[in-house]
Amino acid sequence: MANEIKIWNKVMSAALKFPGVAVDREKFLRGALRKHCCEAHIQDAISKGTAGVVPSKVLDKIAADCIKSHTKKVTILSAAMGVPGGWATLGTIPSDIAQFYYHVFVVAQKLAYIYGYPDMRDQNGQLSQGATNLLTVFVGVMTGVAVAAKTLQELGKKLQQQFIKKLPEYALSDGVLQMAVNKVAKKVGMQLSKNGVADGVSKIIPLVSGLISGALTYRSFKPQAERLSTTLHNTMLLLPQHSSATPTVEVDYQELPPDLPPALPN
Repeated sequence: MANEIKIWNKVMSAALKFPGVAVDREKFLRGALRKHCCEAHIQDAISKGTAGVVPSKVLDKIAADCIKSHTKKVTILSAAMGVPGGWATLGTIPSDIAQFYYHVFVVAQKLAYIYGYPDMRDQNGQLSQGATNLLTVFVGVMTGVAVAAKTLQELGKKLQQQFIKKLPEYALSDGVLQMAVNKVAKKVGMQLSKNGVADGVSKIIPLVSGLISGALTYRSFKPQAERLSTTLHNTMLLLPQHSSATPTVEVDYQELPPDLPPALPN
């Protein structure tokens, strides 16, 4: 178990080194809402949270556009980096894996902000340890780890009680969340380890491997991001004053089968 968690921690560390991985919540929301809301509503969404201020259909549209944009970017980069010798590595982690999870972390933060999460950055504009724990839980939701979805459901209930501008560190490092972090890290680390075995084989035929890498990345990234978007919608848009929130029911989240590759194949 420790080895799989160590693998995930190395991948996360490499992805977090990319510039811009910590998303500025206010700047992002202001840009995303500009086409849909007046300045007064934008300011309310920033200061009070989007739920109850912006209609859910608008939030879903913004989320879909965000997923589409990042899917395009990560697929193009993946196809390019499927060619041997095209890109260098970040330490011991292949750069295609690192950049895949960079986009995962960025899109996860943006989706969280779209659906009402407070700022995940600290006073220095960096992602704290607690925030990286939450990012790991987001990855768990994307890859179908049931305990991760349940954890977000509980966190969503707490966030709905009172909107706060920044997520408190204690809420991101308690026992329940840490249990989810460990389970996700173990599962994703194990999958990354298995994928690494075929690393050399996938690049024997350069052009073909690049195309395959891009195609598999598209099939992996988009559905996983959509899964997180749906979960955040269902766990955050529950406020009664939300203008068009969908009636909610308690969801018994089950472990999802590994129908899609959770990591970027090389």
